Formats: sequence, structure tokens, C-alpha cells
Amino acid sequence: MDTTLQDPLVGQVLDGRYRVDARIAVGGMATVYRAVDTRLDRVLALKVMHPSLAADGSFVERFIREAKSVARLAHPNVVQVFDQGTDGAYVYLAMEYIAGCTLRDVLRERGALQPRAALDILEPVLAALGAAHRAGFVHRDMKPENVLIGDDGRVKVADFGLVRAVDTVTNTTGTVLGTVSYLAPEQIEHGTADPRVDVYACGILLYEMLTGEKPHDGDSPATVLYKHLHEDVPPPSAAVPGMAYELDELVAAATARSPEVRPYDAVALLARVREARGRLGDEQLDAVPPQALASDHDNADDRTSVIPRALTMPRPLPVNEDEQESVHHTSRLQSPPPLPPRRRTAMGRRGPMAVVVAVLLVLGVGTGIWYINSGQFTKVPPLLAKTEDEARDRLADAGLDVGEVTQAYSDTVKRGTVISTDPKAGARIRGNDSVSLVISKGPQTVRVPDLDGYALDKARSLLKDEGLEPGMVTREFSEDVPRGSVLSTEPGKGTKVRAGSAVALTVSKGSPVDVPDVTGDDLADARAELQEAGLKVKVAAQRVNSEHDAGQVARQTPGAGGQVAEGDTVTLTLSKGPEMVEVPDVVGDDVDKAKEKLQRAGFEVDEDRGLLGLFGDTVKGQSVEGGETAPKGSTITIKIR
Repeated sequence: MDTTLQDPLVGQVLDGRYRVDARIAVGGMATVYRAVDTRLDRVLALKVMHPSLAADGSFVERFIREAKSVARLAHPNVVQVFDQGTDGAYVYLAMEYIAGCTLRDVLRERGALQPRAALDILEPVLAALGAAHRAGFVHRDMKPENVLIGDDGRVKVADFGLVRAVDTVTNTTGTVLGTVSYLAPEQIEHGTADPRVDVYACGILLYEMLTGEKPHDGDSPATVLYKHLHEDVPPPSAAVPGMAYELDELVAAATARSPEVRPYDAVALLARVREARGRLGDEQLDAVPPQALASDHDNADDRTSVIPRALTMPRPLPVNEDEQESVHHTSRLQSPPPLPPRRRTAMGRRGPMAVVVAVLLVLGVGTGIWYINSGQFTKVPPLLAKTEDEARDRLADAGLDVGEVTQAYSDTVKRGTVISTDPKAGARIRGNDSVSLVISKGPQTVRVPDLDGYALDKARSLLKDEGLEPGMVTREFSEDVPRGSVLSTEPGKGTKVRAGSAVALTVSKGSPVDVPDVTGDDLADARAELQEAGLKVKVAAQRVNSEHDAGQVARQTPGAGGQVAEGDTVTLTLSKGPEMVEVPDVVGDDVDKAKEKLQRAGFEVDEDRGLLGLFGDTVKGQSVEGGETAPKGSTITIKIR
């Protein structure tokens, strides 16, 4: 059914200029239409604010102010703003129209993308955001719906309607603006919005493109918000086994819950993306994703929402059945309305226990057994990110003991706070039972070992033993270090780095060897000379015509005079002998014409005038008669009389 037929704006002309032709999309704050600018006769997108928001004067004022700011942001990957205006109850933006689809359309249709495609989309997105960040703006609502992919392959970022200055803090009467699935923890908890909230959202985007699913899901927006605050985004390789470690690192860096750990803006993240891409091979970039992860999910949580501040503050997951029911079935981000007074009074008279007993009797459950079990079991409270003392107090309040306390390194959980518990939060456990805690020791740091002089394979093994990753290998000549052994590392030996970091290795190519010139030599002589210089010899399968006799070396790679390492290979191409060409007959021609004919045939020309031909201009003979063949490039002598 074409719902645009029911839209009152379709077919209307706004502001005497913009003819609304069709509805494209509906968001939480505005509706987007395809329209025609009747003055300039061009197609554009018209974003019209919902009337309920248009009635808020302060919101409209900010919308207009920020639209003017974004209109000054000229970048090829940003959807341009052409005009802004009002027409009665309608507040609108006239913007560039992109014929194509959104990233959400792509993900819905294809699921996970190949890493190369994901990075090809992410890089222009970061370029656009980077321009905004360096101009002093934050997008604050990055999501697949706001990434447009044109039919011509261009990628553009849309909907800077929530954009705000970098140094401002959101405080819209106790609300947070944004989309639940992509909100950074600091947006949820404090309402702060600097460039790192866009970095976090782009990390979620990258995870979703690589795996075909969001990292945090739940039965309600409140559950998703809780996970943003208390759970790390898992590595993509957990969902797609075999995915490159560099992609896990990118997602982890961009989605670190602590903003201080993230790249400071989109430009910094773009640099890391390009660095990571450079370390990936074609096989890793073109790995076929598991299409089974393609999701046809409900996008209700993808809409930009105005979220009450109370629901964005840290809160434990529900610990009783009534609260559990409300979290899993209340779709709106607000508390359910209170019961009517009459119903509340009636329930008060009956008492909650009478209701429970009646239900149990209907279900055939003995009340005696229920009373015994109800007194013996409780649930493990949420303890993640709590200090050890806070965790002990919460467990004591729940009537639980503290079991084994161990420590583990964590790049994302603050030192001294809880990483995990056993049993996990929300698990059903007997009263007075114990809960084991794992406390963060903070990021693990290790020293880069001294690898100088070690063979490359051994050096790589030692790095892995220390919890580090072998990085890029470059090779240099060295008079002192044997070929194949490590010259140096970057970072240098003894440097403290985070566990899992990559260490680049510089490896010796050995002493340089000057390549001798063996062109024109017989193969046996050439091979002996090269081997004597410490080089290996390879003979090319194909032979070529050359000035050298058949079987002699026509050319060599590397060429004479170059430097290579001892043991490197020199490839020799052998000659088939010169190419034989038919000699033109030039007897009787004038000198200039004869020379032109011979040179065009591929010969050098020499003149023999003698005493009688000093002033002559006619060819009386030639060293090779016309019609015979001679080596191409050889010299033909013409006699002039």
C-alpha cells in the first residue's frame, strides 16, 4: 500500500517553491520527502520537522541555528544543506538528494559485508565526520540510516540535524538526544557529546557491517542502554571466526567505554583505519562473510529518540519478576502510568501474598514448597565496574558471601573494579552461597624484548611468548648482522607497551653485492660469474631477439651495477640472435630517400662516397643487396657516385 497517498504534504508546494512529490522516510524527529525546487528545476530532499516538535520554539530555534552552521560545512561526503525555511506549521530543510539507498538497506539485504566493503564505506564516513569535528561540530546520531550510498557509489553522511558544537553539553530538560543502539556511555550517563561519541558510534557501525548484527541487543531500550554502560563491545571475530585481528583492534579502540581510551576524533580514527587496512592482505579484506548473520530485524530502536534522563542513568538489571516483566515488555522509554486509585486500593486490601497463593493453587504448586524455595534463593546483583569494596557490600546486602577473588588484566575496565562474576549477574543462587569476583589489574603492559641478532622466525616466536604480535617486516643491508637476522624493532627493545600490540621488525639482508654485467656472455660463463659473486641464477623460459648471438645473455634482472643481497636471484634472458630483416633496394635513389628507406626498415646507414662521389647524390651500390636479409639494427653501407 502506498502510504504517501495518505500524507497531506504530498502534492503540496511549500513556501511557494518546493513541490513535494513523494515521501522517502520517516524518522523520530522529521519526515523526508523527494521534492522539486520549482525555481531552479532540480530534485532535492526536503526534511520536514514533525509538527509536535515544530511547536517547541526553543527546539526550532536551535534547529535553524545548527542548520545554518552545517550549511557552511562543505565536504564531498556530507549531504549539503541548500535552504531552510518555515511555511505555517511546517519547518523544513532543503537538502541534496542522493539517488540510492542507505547502509541500513544494504545490511538488511546482505547481512555482514566483506571487510574491504566495510572499510570502503567507513572511510568516507570518517572523512565527513572528521571535517565536521575539525570545524567544531559533533554529529551525535551516527547510524546506518544516516549513511547514504548513491547509485554512483558515493558515500555521504546525512542528518546533521542533531549536530552540536564540540564544547557544549546536551541538557534538553533532562533528556538525551540520539539513537539507543549507537549511544556512547558518556552520552547516556552524563549527556556529554564531544567528537568521541561519533567515534563510538562508528565503532558500532563497523561491528555491524562486519558481523551483520548489533553488538548490544535487548528486549527493551533500557536493556540496551545498560549494556552500553556496563558491557564491552565483543570482538567481531567472536561472531565471525577467522576475522583479522586488526579489525578486532579497530572496533575495540573505537568502542572503548572510557572516552579517554578512544581516538580523539574521526580524523584520528580514520588514520587508524587506513593503517589497519595497510596491514591486511587481499585474502583478509575479501573474506566472504557468513550471510546467515543477515538480519531482518525490527528497526524500532534505530530511530532517533528523546530519552528521559532517568532511564539513561546507570541502574541494575531487574531483580524481581515484576520488574523483569516491565523491562521486557514496555516498549516506550518511560515509566508505565500508576494504577488507578480504586484498583490500587483493592489490591492493597487483598494483599500481594493472597494473589500469589491463588495463582499457585491454580497452577497446582504446593504453597509449602513455594515458601521453602522462596526463602532459600536470591539473584546475583550486578557488580560490573564496581570496586571490590562496593561489590562486597552489595553481596552482603543480598545475603551472599564473597568467594574466590582473582585478578586479570583488562584494556577497558578500570583498575580495581569488577570485570566479571561467577555466577553472573541475575543468576538464581541459594541464599548465603558465595559469588567469585574477578578484579581488573588495568591494561597489561609488557616490555619489548631484545631481539637483535635473532632469526626472524625465532624473533616472532619470542614476541608471541611475551604477549605481543609480530608486525610489519622491513629489510635492510648490514655488513655486521647475518642475512635473515633482526637488526632492530619498533618500538625499541625495553619499551613498555600494551599487551597484544604489534612490534615492527627490521631484518638484515646481509652485505650488499654488486651485480656484475653478464650481457653478451655465454650462459655457462654468465652463470659461473654470478655464482662466484654469491648470487643465484634463474633462466627465463622465453628467449628474445637481440644484437647478441643466439644462446648469449640478452638481458639480466636486476641490471648490472645494482646492489642485491647475497643469495638473491638474478634472472637471465637468453638471445635468439638478431632479428633478420629484408634489405630494401635503394640503388638509383637519391641519398636522402635511400637513407629514409633503410632506416625505416630498421638499419643504420653509412655512406661511402670515395673521391668521385664527393659531389654526387645518387646511390650506385649497397653493401647488402636489395631483397637479401640482414640483422635488424646492423649497418648498411651505400656507395654514392
